[in-house]
Amino acid sequence: MALFDFSMDKLTTYDPAEKAPRDFEAFWKRTLAETEKAGPAAPHFVEVKDSFYKLVDVYDVTFKGYGGQDVKGWFIEPTGNEKALPCVVTFVGYGGGRSLPVDHFSVAVAGFANLVMDTRGQGSNWSPGATADIGEREEGGQYPGFMTRGILSPETYYYRRVFMDAVRAVEAAGEHPHVDASRIAVMGGSQGGGIAIAAAAILGKRVKVAMADVPFLCHFTRATTLVDSSPYVEIANYLRAHRDRKEAVYNTLSYFDGIHFASKITARVLFSVGLMDQTCPPSTVYAAYNRIKGKKEMRIYDFNNHEGGGPFQHAERLRFAAAWL
Repeated sequence: MALFDFSMDKLTTYDPAEKAPRDFEAFWKRTLAETEKAGPAAPHFVEVKDSFYKLVDVYDVTFKGYGGQDVKGWFIEPTGNEKALPCVVTFVGYGGGRSLPVDHFSVAVAGFANLVMDTRGQGSNWSPGATADIGEREEGGQYPGFMTRGILSPETYYYRRVFMDAVRAVEAAGEHPHVDASRIAVMGGSQGGGIAIAAAAILGKRVKVAMADVPFLCHFTRATTLVDSSPYVEIANYLRAHRDRKEAVYNTLSYFDGIHFASKITARVLFSVGLMDQTCPPSTVYAAYNRIKGKKEMRIYDFNNHEGGGPFQHAERLRFAAAWL
C-alpha cells in the first residue's frame, strides 16, 4: 500500500467547488420539525444486572427516533454515579450494531457517561444490532447494503432516518438525570464519524464537542470515483445497472454530504485521517475538515489505511473530551 491521494500541501487546502443544495437548510429544518412532531425522544433506561460489571453501571436504552420508531442503545456510566456527568454519544461504523456493552466500557472508565446508539437496520456484519429500519415508501430498488436504500429522493433516503435517530440519541442522553445536557459530545469512526458530523451540524450549540475519525459520508462525488472499496462501491454498482439515474442519485447524496454539514458545526472538533485509507480517502476527509469554521484539530496517521489511529486515536478522543467537555 502506498500514498495514492493528494499531497499533504493540497490536502490541507482542498476545498471542492461543490455547493450545498439551495434548500439544504430548509430540508433539514423540515425533517427536524417532522421528527419533533412525531413526539419526544422519550428514552427508557432499564438497568442490566450482571455481576460481571464491577466498575460500570449499564442500562439497555430504548428511545423514539425518526418517525417515532424505537431505536435501541446502551447507556453506561461509572458505577454508583449520582452526579450529572458530561456525556459522549457514540455512533457505530458501517454494518455494525450497538454490539455488547463490553465493547464500550472505556468511555465510562474515563469518567464520562456514554450513550451508544444502535444503527437502524444494521448489526449483522461485524457487531450485533437490535433496531429495525422501518423505512418510508421507497422506489427503484437498491444494491445490497444501505448506501442506495431509498436513494432516488432525499425524502426517502436511508440516512435521513439515521441522522434523525442521531439527533434523538443526543436528546435522549440529555434527559438522563446523571447527564449534564450542556456538556455533550458526539463521537464515531467511519460511518459513525459521518453521523457525528451531521448530528453536530443539525444540533448546533447543543453539542459541545464533535469527534470524527476517518469519517465516511463525505465528498461522495470524489469518493465514488476514486476508490472501488465498500461501502462507496455500492453506489457505483447501483449506477452501473441504473445508468439513467446518476443525476438523481448525486442530487440525493448532496443533502447528506459531510462537506455541506461541516460549515454548520459550532462544536469544538477533533478529526483523524489515515493517509493510506482506501475506504474513506484522505481528500474526502479534508474536504469536510477544511470547511469547519470553528476550533478544530486533526490527527494524522501517515501509514494507516481505514483502521486509522486505532487505540492511539481512541486515547486521543478521551483526552480531547476530558479537555473540552
